[in-house]
Amino acid sequence: VGFTVILISLYVGFYYNVIISWALFYLFSSFTNELPWVHCNNTWNSPNCSDWADNSSIGDIYKATPAQEYFDRAVLHIQDSNGIDDLGRPRWQLTSCLAVVIILLYFSLWKGVKTSGKVVWITATMPYVVLTVLLLRGVTLPGAIDGIKAYLSVDFLRLCDAKVWIEAATQICFSLGVGFGVLIAFSSYNKFSNNCYRDAIITSSINSLTSFFSGFVVFSFLGYMSHKHNVALDKVARDGAGLVFVIYPEAIATLPGSSVWAVIFFIMLLTLGLDSAMGGMESVITGLIDEFKFLHKHRELFTLFIVVSTFLISLFCVTNGGMYVFTLLDHFAAGTSILFGVLIEAIGIAWFYGVDRFSDDIKEMIGHRPGRYWRLCWKFVSPCFLLFMVVVSFATFNPPNYGSYMFPQWANMLGWCLAMSSMTMVPLYAIYKFCTLPGRFCDRLAYAITPETEHHLVDNGEVRQFTLQHWLAV
Repeated sequence: VGFTVILISLYVGFYYNVIISWALFYLFSSFTNELPWVHCNNTWNSPNCSDWADNSSIGDIYKATPAQEYFDRAVLHIQDSNGIDDLGRPRWQLTSCLAVVIILLYFSLWKGVKTSGKVVWITATMPYVVLTVLLLRGVTLPGAIDGIKAYLSVDFLRLCDAKVWIEAATQICFSLGVGFGVLIAFSSYNKFSNNCYRDAIITSSINSLTSFFSGFVVFSFLGYMSHKHNVALDKVARDGAGLVFVIYPEAIATLPGSSVWAVIFFIMLLTLGLDSAMGGMESVITGLIDEFKFLHKHRELFTLFIVVSTFLISLFCVTNGGMYVFTLLDHFAAGTSILFGVLIEAIGIAWFYGVDRFSDDIKEMIGHRPGRYWRLCWKFVSPCFLLFMVVVSFATFNPPNYGSYMFPQWANMLGWCLAMSSMTMVPLYAIYKFCTLPGRFCDRLAYAITPETEHHLVDNGEVRQFTLQHWLAV
């Protein structure tokens, strides 16, 4: 499971750093009197450019907004590529931004939590300041209240759509860092008596409240754009990169002092991105250093090796056709595989290690056992829910696309190989471990499903995992 989550974090790093480099590119572009995505009279604009267009997908035959063309044609240069099999060379502007991001990451991580713990004071608090400023500005815009009303209105029928549950579960994993090894990596630096129960409650509560709060910021601006262009809100709203790098820049461009607002917004994006990227990279570095002890003495060099390797792979995402590579990685690297990783973690702790033993460990740390509610969730609710999500994710799989572009079969196969490479770590290591254990089949099985600290009990013929009491204990 450890190798699974490390691989997932590594794969996410291949394309997540590219998002930060886009934010940095936009930040540099914002230091002008007039933002470059305001009009259609630039060299990169096409004849299809229009001040506003009802285009639901990127790259279709209808009119495109200046902000959309700036992202597609000025930043990505996707017009110079025919698809994922026609990438071209890395563009020097985005490559330079990516290099800056990698340098910032390295010097934030090279000394471990000694440096990242200080950097995070800025990267974690800055977004709250900027979100508050943007909300105060957003609610004063015409149409903002309509956007907020749309945000607060709930369509419960959408809960019947399996895709909604899958995307929600995946988003929670990304938002909280569950399944990426981030929480385990950072918590490994805590004192043994640290109140992990309190930290878990506070962290998850702040995360949910932050998401709820940022929704007001997003929808106030979406309502403003809907009012300004006199179109339905669902025609304005977009997901993924389109919201952050098309809709928001366009909304900001219409405000007085737009360059200042743009700088503030993209500084927030930059700090948010660096904060998340640091967590992902730290989980890879800490996980491998703890597994291979000889790396402890060479942390700086090993960190450099990881970030440079990530940079070299990320270069595929800053070519003319880099958006296609980005989309493929985003679709396959941490979708079903992250749900699978969390599922195996839940089963491993709750069923094989045992909820009762796990609760005793927590009591030893903080002085009391978790409540029955949490134990029931760990034992039954979470594994069942996650198993359902993984099965539905496989059953309802749709191949990725970027606008009207459909990926060739070989690209989808490559994506599945990427997804399966992390998931197969669990069965492959299980088979390896089982084959290297001594004794007959039953003895091997007993050793394999028993914590190493209890192997002496197995030697005496006492195997808790072979008793019904172990499997029913909560």
